[in-house]
Amino acid sequence: MGEQTTRRQAALDAALAELLEHGITGMTMQAVATRAGSSKESLYAWFGSRQELLAALIERQAEQVNAAVTTAIDRPADPRATLTAIARNLLTLLVSDVSVALNRAAMTSPELAKLLLRHGRYTTGPLVAAFLGQLASEGLLRINEPEEAFQLFFGLVVRDLQIRVLLGERPPTTEDIHSQARTAVERFVALTGG
Repeated sequence: MGEQTTRRQAALDAALAELLEHGITGMTMQAVATRAGSSKESLYAWFGSRQELLAALIERQAEQVNAAVTTAIDRPADPRATLTAIARNLLTLLVSDVSVALNRAAMTSPELAKLLLRHGRYTTGPLVAAFLGQLASEGLLRINEPEEAFQLFFGLVVRDLQIRVLLGERPPTTEDIHSQARTAVERFVALTGG
C-alpha cells in the first residue's frame, strides 16, 4: 500500500471516529483532517466533499461485509453452519456502532441512502440469495424463489433488532447475536428444509 493510500485510509478512519463521536452534524472536514494529521485540502483532493467522504465510508463498510459473507459462502462447511455464519455476520454488522452511524448519516441524504442500499442490501442480498438457490438446486432447501427465500432468512435473522438499535436501544451482546443467529437458522431450515 502506497503512502497516499495509507493516508487516505487514515482519513477514513478519522472520519469514522468523528462520525461515531459527534454524529453526522458534528463531523466536519476540519475535525477529520486534524484527527488524521492531514489537511482539509488533502481531504478535498481525495474525496471532493464531506458527502463523498461519507460515501467512501459506506463503500468501505459494505466491502468488508460482502467479503465476510463471500468468505462464509466459499468456505466448505455444512450448509447450516454456513447460514449461521452469514446470520452472525449480518446481525453483528447491522447492530454495530459503525452501521448505526452510517445508517443515521444515510437518513440525512437521499444520495447516501441510495448508496447504502446499492452497496449493502442490493449487493449482499443477491450473494445470499444465490447461495440459497444453490442449496435448493442440491435438494437441501425447498424454495422456488431465492430472493424471496433471502427475504425470509433476513427477516428471521434481523427481525426488528436493527430498528431498535437505530432508535437508541442497546445492541445485543455477542453471545445474544450468536444465539439469535442459531435460532433464526433453525427456524429458516424448519420452514424451507429439503
